[in-house]
Amino acid sequence: MFTGIIEAVGVIEKIEENGSNIDFTLTCPFTNELKIDQSLAHNGCCLTVVKIEEDKYVVTAINETLEKTNLGKWEVGTVVNLERCMKMDGRLDGHIVQGHVDKTGEVVSIENKDGSYFITIKYEDNGSFVTVPQGSITVNGISLTVAKSEETQFSVAIIPYTWEFTNMKHLKAGDKVNLEFDIIGKYIARLINKQNGV
Repeated sequence: MFTGIIEAVGVIEKIEENGSNIDFTLTCPFTNELKIDQSLAHNGCCLTVVKIEEDKYVVTAINETLEKTNLGKWEVGTVVNLERCMKMDGRLDGHIVQGHVDKTGEVVSIENKDGSYFITIKYEDNGSFVTVPQGSITVNGISLTVAKSEETQFSVAIIPYTWEFTNMKHLKAGDKVNLEFDIIGKYIARLINKQNGV
């Protein structure tokens, strides 16, 4: 389990195809603290550390993960948001994040609001996902508050700290981002759809 509070950014150093899977080699500030078989969220996608070599580590993304996330678009040099799993004795500073990406969204626009940034993202939906104003959403692993909510589109306001210390500053209109919708909202949507026979 995660909180959506980004700990650091990592950089993709190598990409290797392994059958239908892809092995990603990364560097990050806390590689020396990682362990084999440890869960680590990459842009909000929970991946397992499978190898550690000096200042680099390797994670594997299976085909299902590649189809549901933006990991297939990563290139050498891509900057990735990282978060280690939550300690049970720690504070839940963000919100409950599972590290299971629901789908990708597309950046519609990024507006500079004199130091803060207003980002609008659209997504395809079949009635399973919902956002609400002041509700929670995870974008590329970052716990954010929904500032504006519309059908299949929402906006978030990014404070300067988040802009500076995550990969948000690298985004541009048209980019794909990983989305994990609020777990409570997903359960409610599922119950309503079930009642309506969907």
